[in-house]
Amino acid sequence: MSDTTTRALSLLNLLQTHRHWPGSELADRLGVTERTVRRDVERLRDLGYRIESSPGAAGGYRLEAGSAVPPLLLTDEEAVAMAIGLRVAASQRLVSGPETTITALAKLEQVLPAPLRRRVAALADAVQPAGLNAGAAVSGEVLGELALATRDHERVRFTYTAASGEVTHRRVEPHALAPADRHWYLLCWDLEKEDWRTFRVDRLASVEHTRVLFEPKPLTPGEVEEFILVARSWVRQAVEADAVMELPIEAMREYFGQWGQGASDAGDGRTRWPVGGGDFRETMYGLSWIPEGVEYTTDLRSPAREELRETLGRMLRALDAPPPEVPPQRAKERALPSA
Repeated sequence: MSDTTTRALSLLNLLQTHRHWPGSELADRLGVTERTVRRDVERLRDLGYRIESSPGAAGGYRLEAGSAVPPLLLTDEEAVAMAIGLRVAASQRLVSGPETTITALAKLEQVLPAPLRRRVAALADAVQPAGLNAGAAVSGEVLGELALATRDHERVRFTYTAASGEVTHRRVEPHALAPADRHWYLLCWDLEKEDWRTFRVDRLASVEHTRVLFEPKPLTPGEVEEFILVARSWVRQAVEADAVMELPIEAMREYFGQWGQGASDAGDGRTRWPVGGGDFRETMYGLSWIPEGVEYTTDLRSPAREELRETLGRMLRALDAPPPEVPPQRAKERALPSA
């Protein structure tokens, strides 16, 4: 294989790993001049790859979909079959590593011509594995665009419809895509709110790439997981209530961290915090996390209110009563020193 061919393939690999590359950076990566990069781009165009170029200080190159499938050693049918499989795997979470599945899908659909993308969409909608609940329908195109922006650290705009029906326009720096409880979530830095936000992907529409790159803010995998767990808790619960605690909202947010989302200032140094669960026991568990010594009131409604009162009454009576007699064997085990 000639040096020219090897260099052209290296250029193609770089173009497939990021959505936008400045010409000067490509030249540095390949160890050639920008003039040579321009010639290699033309060679790839002659092979069927559609590569868009933009002039200026922020200009560069990006790989776009062409009028035919580029030479990926795949037939149209094979490319469609692969894209359908990736779409189904991504939406149903049949494989581990959801980000890998989504980015692979995005990379493949990025070079599929429009007629084949339409075939993929139609067939993927018809192929539904039995026995799996996919949750809310998610646009494969939206998932793909968000995956590309997350991979490339590119700011995006989109329209978001909240559970209340409120429609807002957001400008964000996407950080991670993750599935949880049959839904997909986007974790991102909201540029207007200047804070982290988590959005349900099925409520997203009109994703627009800004071509503005950003330096990702540091987050550990544990922090990402916590953000997603908090977002899951915002699904409407069977038993919901507000707790108004004698604690200023700043102190409350410092104590609860991300779990303090949704809290609001109730005035007079108090904080209103929504809490809920599948039944009164889960709601009781949430209330138990209110800091020790902090008094609060709650509007928990019937019948959960009476069920919780009865359960707490029995617990208090059990704690006040003499402890049950411990069987001899259990008493002996308790007396043994721990290893």
